[in-house]
Amino acid sequence: MGAGTGGVSTGTAARWVERWERQQRLYAVDREERFAVIADLVEYVAGGRPAPLVLDLGSGPGCLAARLAARLPGAEVLAVDADPLLLELGSAHYGHALRYVNALIGEPGWLDRLGLDRPADAVVSTTALHYLGEGTLRQVYGELAGVLRAGGILVNGDHISPDSAALSELARDVGRRHAERNAVCGHEEDWESWWSGAAGDPELAPLLSRDGEGGRAPCEGNDLTVSGHVALLRDAGFADVGVVWQVGPSHVLAAVR
Repeated sequence: MGAGTGGVSTGTAARWVERWERQQRLYAVDREERFAVIADLVEYVAGGRPAPLVLDLGSGPGCLAARLAARLPGAEVLAVDADPLLLELGSAHYGHALRYVNALIGEPGWLDRLGLDRPADAVVSTTALHYLGEGTLRQVYGELAGVLRAGGILVNGDHISPDSAALSELARDVGRRHAERNAVCGHEEDWESWWSGAAGDPELAPLLSRDGEGGRAPCEGNDLTVSGHVALLRDAGFADVGVVWQVGPSHVLAAVR
């Protein structure tokens, strides 16, 4: 059976990417619909353009990036992540559908590692940018405004609180009930058990991050509400910014360059 550049077999990669998809559903309310909405937005902006360029930041193994590549067969889609194990699993599983780049979002020179040769049509991220501190996120939003073409789009799907504390509490309850109705909460594998299992697989263990933190980039974190993100994006140069989809605390924010 074939293997990726790091020696992981395609069968092993398929099994662990499927397990990744399942455990991620615990952390993103209505994950598949959120992915579909993001793909709709990207297709609306980039569909029909010659060789569109799409960046997926904090891609993990590339589950969303692969869906975007399927939507836009002529596109170049970059899956950008800091964890070598996740990138290798994606490379072995999805093959040449994506271009994989190892980069830590926000560190000095991170955009140079992407090797961009033209402006991007779309930049997307899901459940990743909340790891960045507010100052770093401000910097990153500004940098992304600089790589997008006029009319290009930045899409951030993440856990983002409404501006009101009372509404935040209501949103969390809506998300919990939605997960219960869709039988997500009872799934047996979570983030910790996925990484623990990966460490016990002899094909994957050599690719684990040396610090043993299982793919976790340094986490400053931020508690920005929707209006906080909107303000940062407008300061970065995005003229039109707002929420285009929400279920509970899960939001999709779109910003047009």
